[in-house]
Amino acid sequence: MSLAAVKENPPEDVPKNDVERFLAAGHTPMMAQYHSIKERYADSLLFYRMGDFYEMFYDDAVTAAETLDITLTKRGKSDGEDIPMCGVPFHSYEPYLAKLIRAGFKVAICEQVETPDEAKARTKAEGKPASKALVRRDVVRVVTSGTLTEDNLLEARESNYLCALSDAGGQSAMAWAELSTGAFFVQPLESSDAANAIERLGAQEILIADNNNFALPDNGQTTPLPASFFDSQNAQKRLEQLYGVGDLDAFGSFSRAEISAAGALISYIERTQVGKMPRLDRPRQMLAGAAMEIDAATRRNLELMRTLSGQRKGSLLDCMDATQTGAGARLLQRWLGAPSTQIEVINGRLERIETLASGHELRGYLRDFLRSVPDMERALARLSVERGGPRDLCVIRDGLAQAEVIRAQIQSDNDARNVFAGLLDDLKQSPQLTSCADTLKRAIKDDPPALTRDGNFIAAAHDARLDELKGLREESRRLIAALQKDYQQDTGIEKLKIAHNNVLGYFIEVPAKRADAMLAAAKEDTASPYIHRQTMANAVRFTTSALATLERDISSAAEKALALELEIFAKLSAQTLLLAEEIGRCARALAAIDVAASLAEIAVQRDYSRPALTKGLEFEITGGRHPVVEEALRKTAEKFIANDCALQNSETLWLLTGPNMAGKSTFLRQNALIAILAQAGCFVPAQSATIGVVDRVFSRVGASDDLASGRSTFMVEMVETAAILNQATQRSLVILDEIGRGTATFDGLSIAWACVEHLHETNKCRGLFATHYHELTSLSAKLSGLACYSMAVKEWKGDIIFMHSVVQGSADHSYGIHVAKLAGLPGAVISRARAVLDILEQGEQSGSIKKLADDLPLFSMQEGAQDKYTPPVWEKALQDANPDALSPKEALDLVYELKKLMHKDDA
Repeated sequence: MSLAAVKENPPEDVPKNDVERFLAAGHTPMMAQYHSIKERYADSLLFYRMGDFYEMFYDDAVTAAETLDITLTKRGKSDGEDIPMCGVPFHSYEPYLAKLIRAGFKVAICEQVETPDEAKARTKAEGKPASKALVRRDVVRVVTSGTLTEDNLLEARESNYLCALSDAGGQSAMAWAELSTGAFFVQPLESSDAANAIERLGAQEILIADNNNFALPDNGQTTPLPASFFDSQNAQKRLEQLYGVGDLDAFGSFSRAEISAAGALISYIERTQVGKMPRLDRPRQMLAGAAMEIDAATRRNLELMRTLSGQRKGSLLDCMDATQTGAGARLLQRWLGAPSTQIEVINGRLERIETLASGHELRGYLRDFLRSVPDMERALARLSVERGGPRDLCVIRDGLAQAEVIRAQIQSDNDARNVFAGLLDDLKQSPQLTSCADTLKRAIKDDPPALTRDGNFIAAAHDARLDELKGLREESRRLIAALQKDYQQDTGIEKLKIAHNNVLGYFIEVPAKRADAMLAAAKEDTASPYIHRQTMANAVRFTTSALATLERDISSAAEKALALELEIFAKLSAQTLLLAEEIGRCARALAAIDVAASLAEIAVQRDYSRPALTKGLEFEITGGRHPVVEEALRKTAEKFIANDCALQNSETLWLLTGPNMAGKSTFLRQNALIAILAQAGCFVPAQSATIGVVDRVFSRVGASDDLASGRSTFMVEMVETAAILNQATQRSLVILDEIGRGTATFDGLSIAWACVEHLHETNKCRGLFATHYHELTSLSAKLSGLACYSMAVKEWKGDIIFMHSVVQGSADHSYGIHVAKLAGLPGAVISRARAVLDILEQGEQSGSIKKLADDLPLFSMQEGAQDKYTPPVWEKALQDANPDALSPKEALDLVYELKKLMHKDDA
C-alpha cells in the first residue's frame, strides 16, 4: 500500500480520522490532525512528521524526552497550558527508535502522505483558500518489539519472535512468527505450558485476548487485543486470503485454537504494518511432544541461553556457537532451545556432523565459504515490506552465488553427497532463480548505497535510457565547469566560482570586494548577463540565463535518472519476491550446513562424541564433562575431571552427598546439558552417551528469590519443586540440589525425604538428588532404584582436597567448616564452630545446648581481638612434640597426656 493510500484505507479495526471534532474543540488545524491520529494509537508513542523531524507532544514528549535524554521544550498552548514537545531528526531517527523499543514502548510512525502542492490542489478543489492547506499525515507503521525488520534494530544472531496464544473449542494453541525472516509456526499446547513455551522461544511480544485465561508473567511483553482478533472463523478466512488457498488442509490439520492463534497473529501484523504484509512462510505445525519440554526455571538454572546474570557470554549457547552466519546462529539457538524428541530428526543432524567431523578438508572449505554468506532471509523480509534497499538485492545475489559454490563442494564429496542429499535439493536453483541471480549481478553495482533515495546504484549498461540520463547529468556538470571558466575570463575574477545549495540552486559567487563592477553592470547595463541574487557579508551571488537553463537540464536529468532507478529497483524487487519461497529454502539449507560444520568443528576441537538415542529409558554417560566449565578451564590449562553417570535398571535415582565446592552442582548440570545437547542433535562432551529419549528436563539447582512477587528463597524452591513432582514422567530427567535447605533442619529433612520417595515411587523418573541430609542415605535399603553416590574428598593434615570425582557410597561429613575456612572466615569463628559441632554431634542433650548458649566466647572477645587466635594447651603440646624422636612408650604417654589436657580445656 502506498503512502497516499494509507489515509483512504486504514486497518479495518481503526476508525477514520475525526479532525473536525478536534477543530471544534478549539485546536489549531495541525494539532487537531495530531489529536485525531493519536486517538487511534493511544497505546503508542506517536512520531509525528514535521519537516525534517519526528515530533512528539504532551505525555508522549515527556516520556520520550526522559527515556531518550533529549531536551523537552514546548509548542504553543492548549487550554492555556504549554504543550510539551520534543523531537528527533528524520534522517537519523533509528537510534532513538531502537532505544524506545528496548525500553518497552510501541512507536507509531506518522508520515506526510501528500506533498504540499498536492495539499494545496486538494484544498482548492474543496473550495478553500490554498493558504489554509494542511498536508495530510497518517500512520504508516507501528513499530513494536515483536515486529522489527531492520538490521540496526535486531540482533543478527538471535531470533525475534512475535507470538500469539489462543483458547478455542476447549483447546489451547500458540502461533509464532519472525517478521525479519518469514518463519511461521503453530503448535497445540496445554494452557499451563504457555509460559514455558514462551520462554523456549524467547518471544519478544506476546499477543493475548483481553479476556484470556493464560497465567503469564507480568514482564511488559504482553499485548492484549480484542477477542474479535481471535475469532477462529475470521482467522481462517484471513489465512486463506493471505496464502491464496481455498482450504488450509493443504498445510496440515489445524485445530480451532491453532487457526485462532495464527489468525490473530496475521491481523496484528496487518495492523502494525498498515497493509504492507511481510512475506511469511506457510505455517508449519509443530506437534505436541515433538520437542523436549524445559520450563523457565530449568532454563534459568542451567543457563541455556543466558547466564543467571542475564549475559549471553558464559551460557551453553555461547559455548556451542561457532557458526559463521547469523542465520546459522539463529538455527542453533532454536535447536538448543527446543531439543527434538524424534530420533529420526536427531540422527539426521548427527549424521551430518559426523560426516564433516571426519572430513577435515571439506569442513574447512565449507566454513571458509560460509563466512561470506549474507543473511538472505532478513533481506527478503525487508524487501517484502518495502523497507529494503539496493544492498538487500546484493545480499540475495551474493547469497545465491555462495550457495552454488557450497553445493558444488558438497556434491564433489561422495560421503557428504549422500548425507546432505535433502539440503542439496534445497540448494539447487531453478532456471528462474538462476536467471534472477544473473539479472541482479548485471543490474546492481558491487557497492551500492544503503538507501534507494540516494540513487546511483544501477550498474552501467543495464538500462540504455538510464545511461543516457546519467550521461546528460555528467555532461551538464562538465558544462558547469566550462561555464565557470568562461565567467572567470569574462570578469577577470579568478576567485569566481559556481556553487549550489538547496535554496538558490546553482549560483555564481564572487568575493564582496570584487563584486562592485558586476553589481553596477547588473543595475545599469541591460545587456549584462549577470543577474543579482543575494548579497552576503563576504560574498555576492549572481545568476545568468545560461546558468538557469543549464540548472534545469541538470535537475531534470537527475530527477529522471533517480525516478528510473527507483522504477528498476521496484521491478527487480518484485521479480525477486516471486521467487521468495525458493530463496528462503536455500537460505535455510545454508543455515543447517553452517550449524553442522560448526558443531563438527567443536566436536573435533574438544573431543566430543556422537550420542546414541534410543526409545528406552537408558541414561548412561561415560566420562561426561560440563561443556561450559570445561571451556573455561581450557583457558587456564586446567583439566576437567570427567565422571560417569548410569541411571538405569536398578539405579534410576542417585542420591548424591558430599561437601560444597566438591563439584556436585557441576555434575548435576552437566548430565542435564548432555541430554539437551544430544537431543538438539549435537555431539556431546563425553567418551560415550546412550540416552533413552527424554520428554522433559527439570532442574532445581541454586538459590534465588522473587521479591517482586513476595516470594522468599524457600518459597521459590518449593514452587519449583512442586512443578517437578507434579509434571515429571517416567521419561523425564530430574536434577535436584539441596531440597529443604531453606527452612528448619527437621522440616527440610522431612520435605527432602518425602520428595525422594515421591520421585522413586510415583514419578519413576531418572534423576539425580544432591543433599547434605545424610539421613536420606538410609532410604537406599527401602527404595530399590535408589543408589548412593558421593563426591570424593581426601583429608590431609587437617585440610581437605576436593577430588571432583563421583564415587559409589555416601559421604560421612559435609565438611562445611573446611569450606568456611577456605572462604576466609576468621580463625576464632572456625575454632568456635568446630567446638560447637563436636558438642552437637554427641547429641542435642539439653545440658550441652544450654552450655553452648551460656558460653559465648566468640562474642565476649574484646574489640580488635577477633582475628587473634590462642590455641588450647593440648594443641600447643601437640605442636611441640617431635614424632620422629618419640619411642613407642613415649608416644603412648603423649596420647594420654593430650587426652588429659583436652578434658581440662573442656572443663
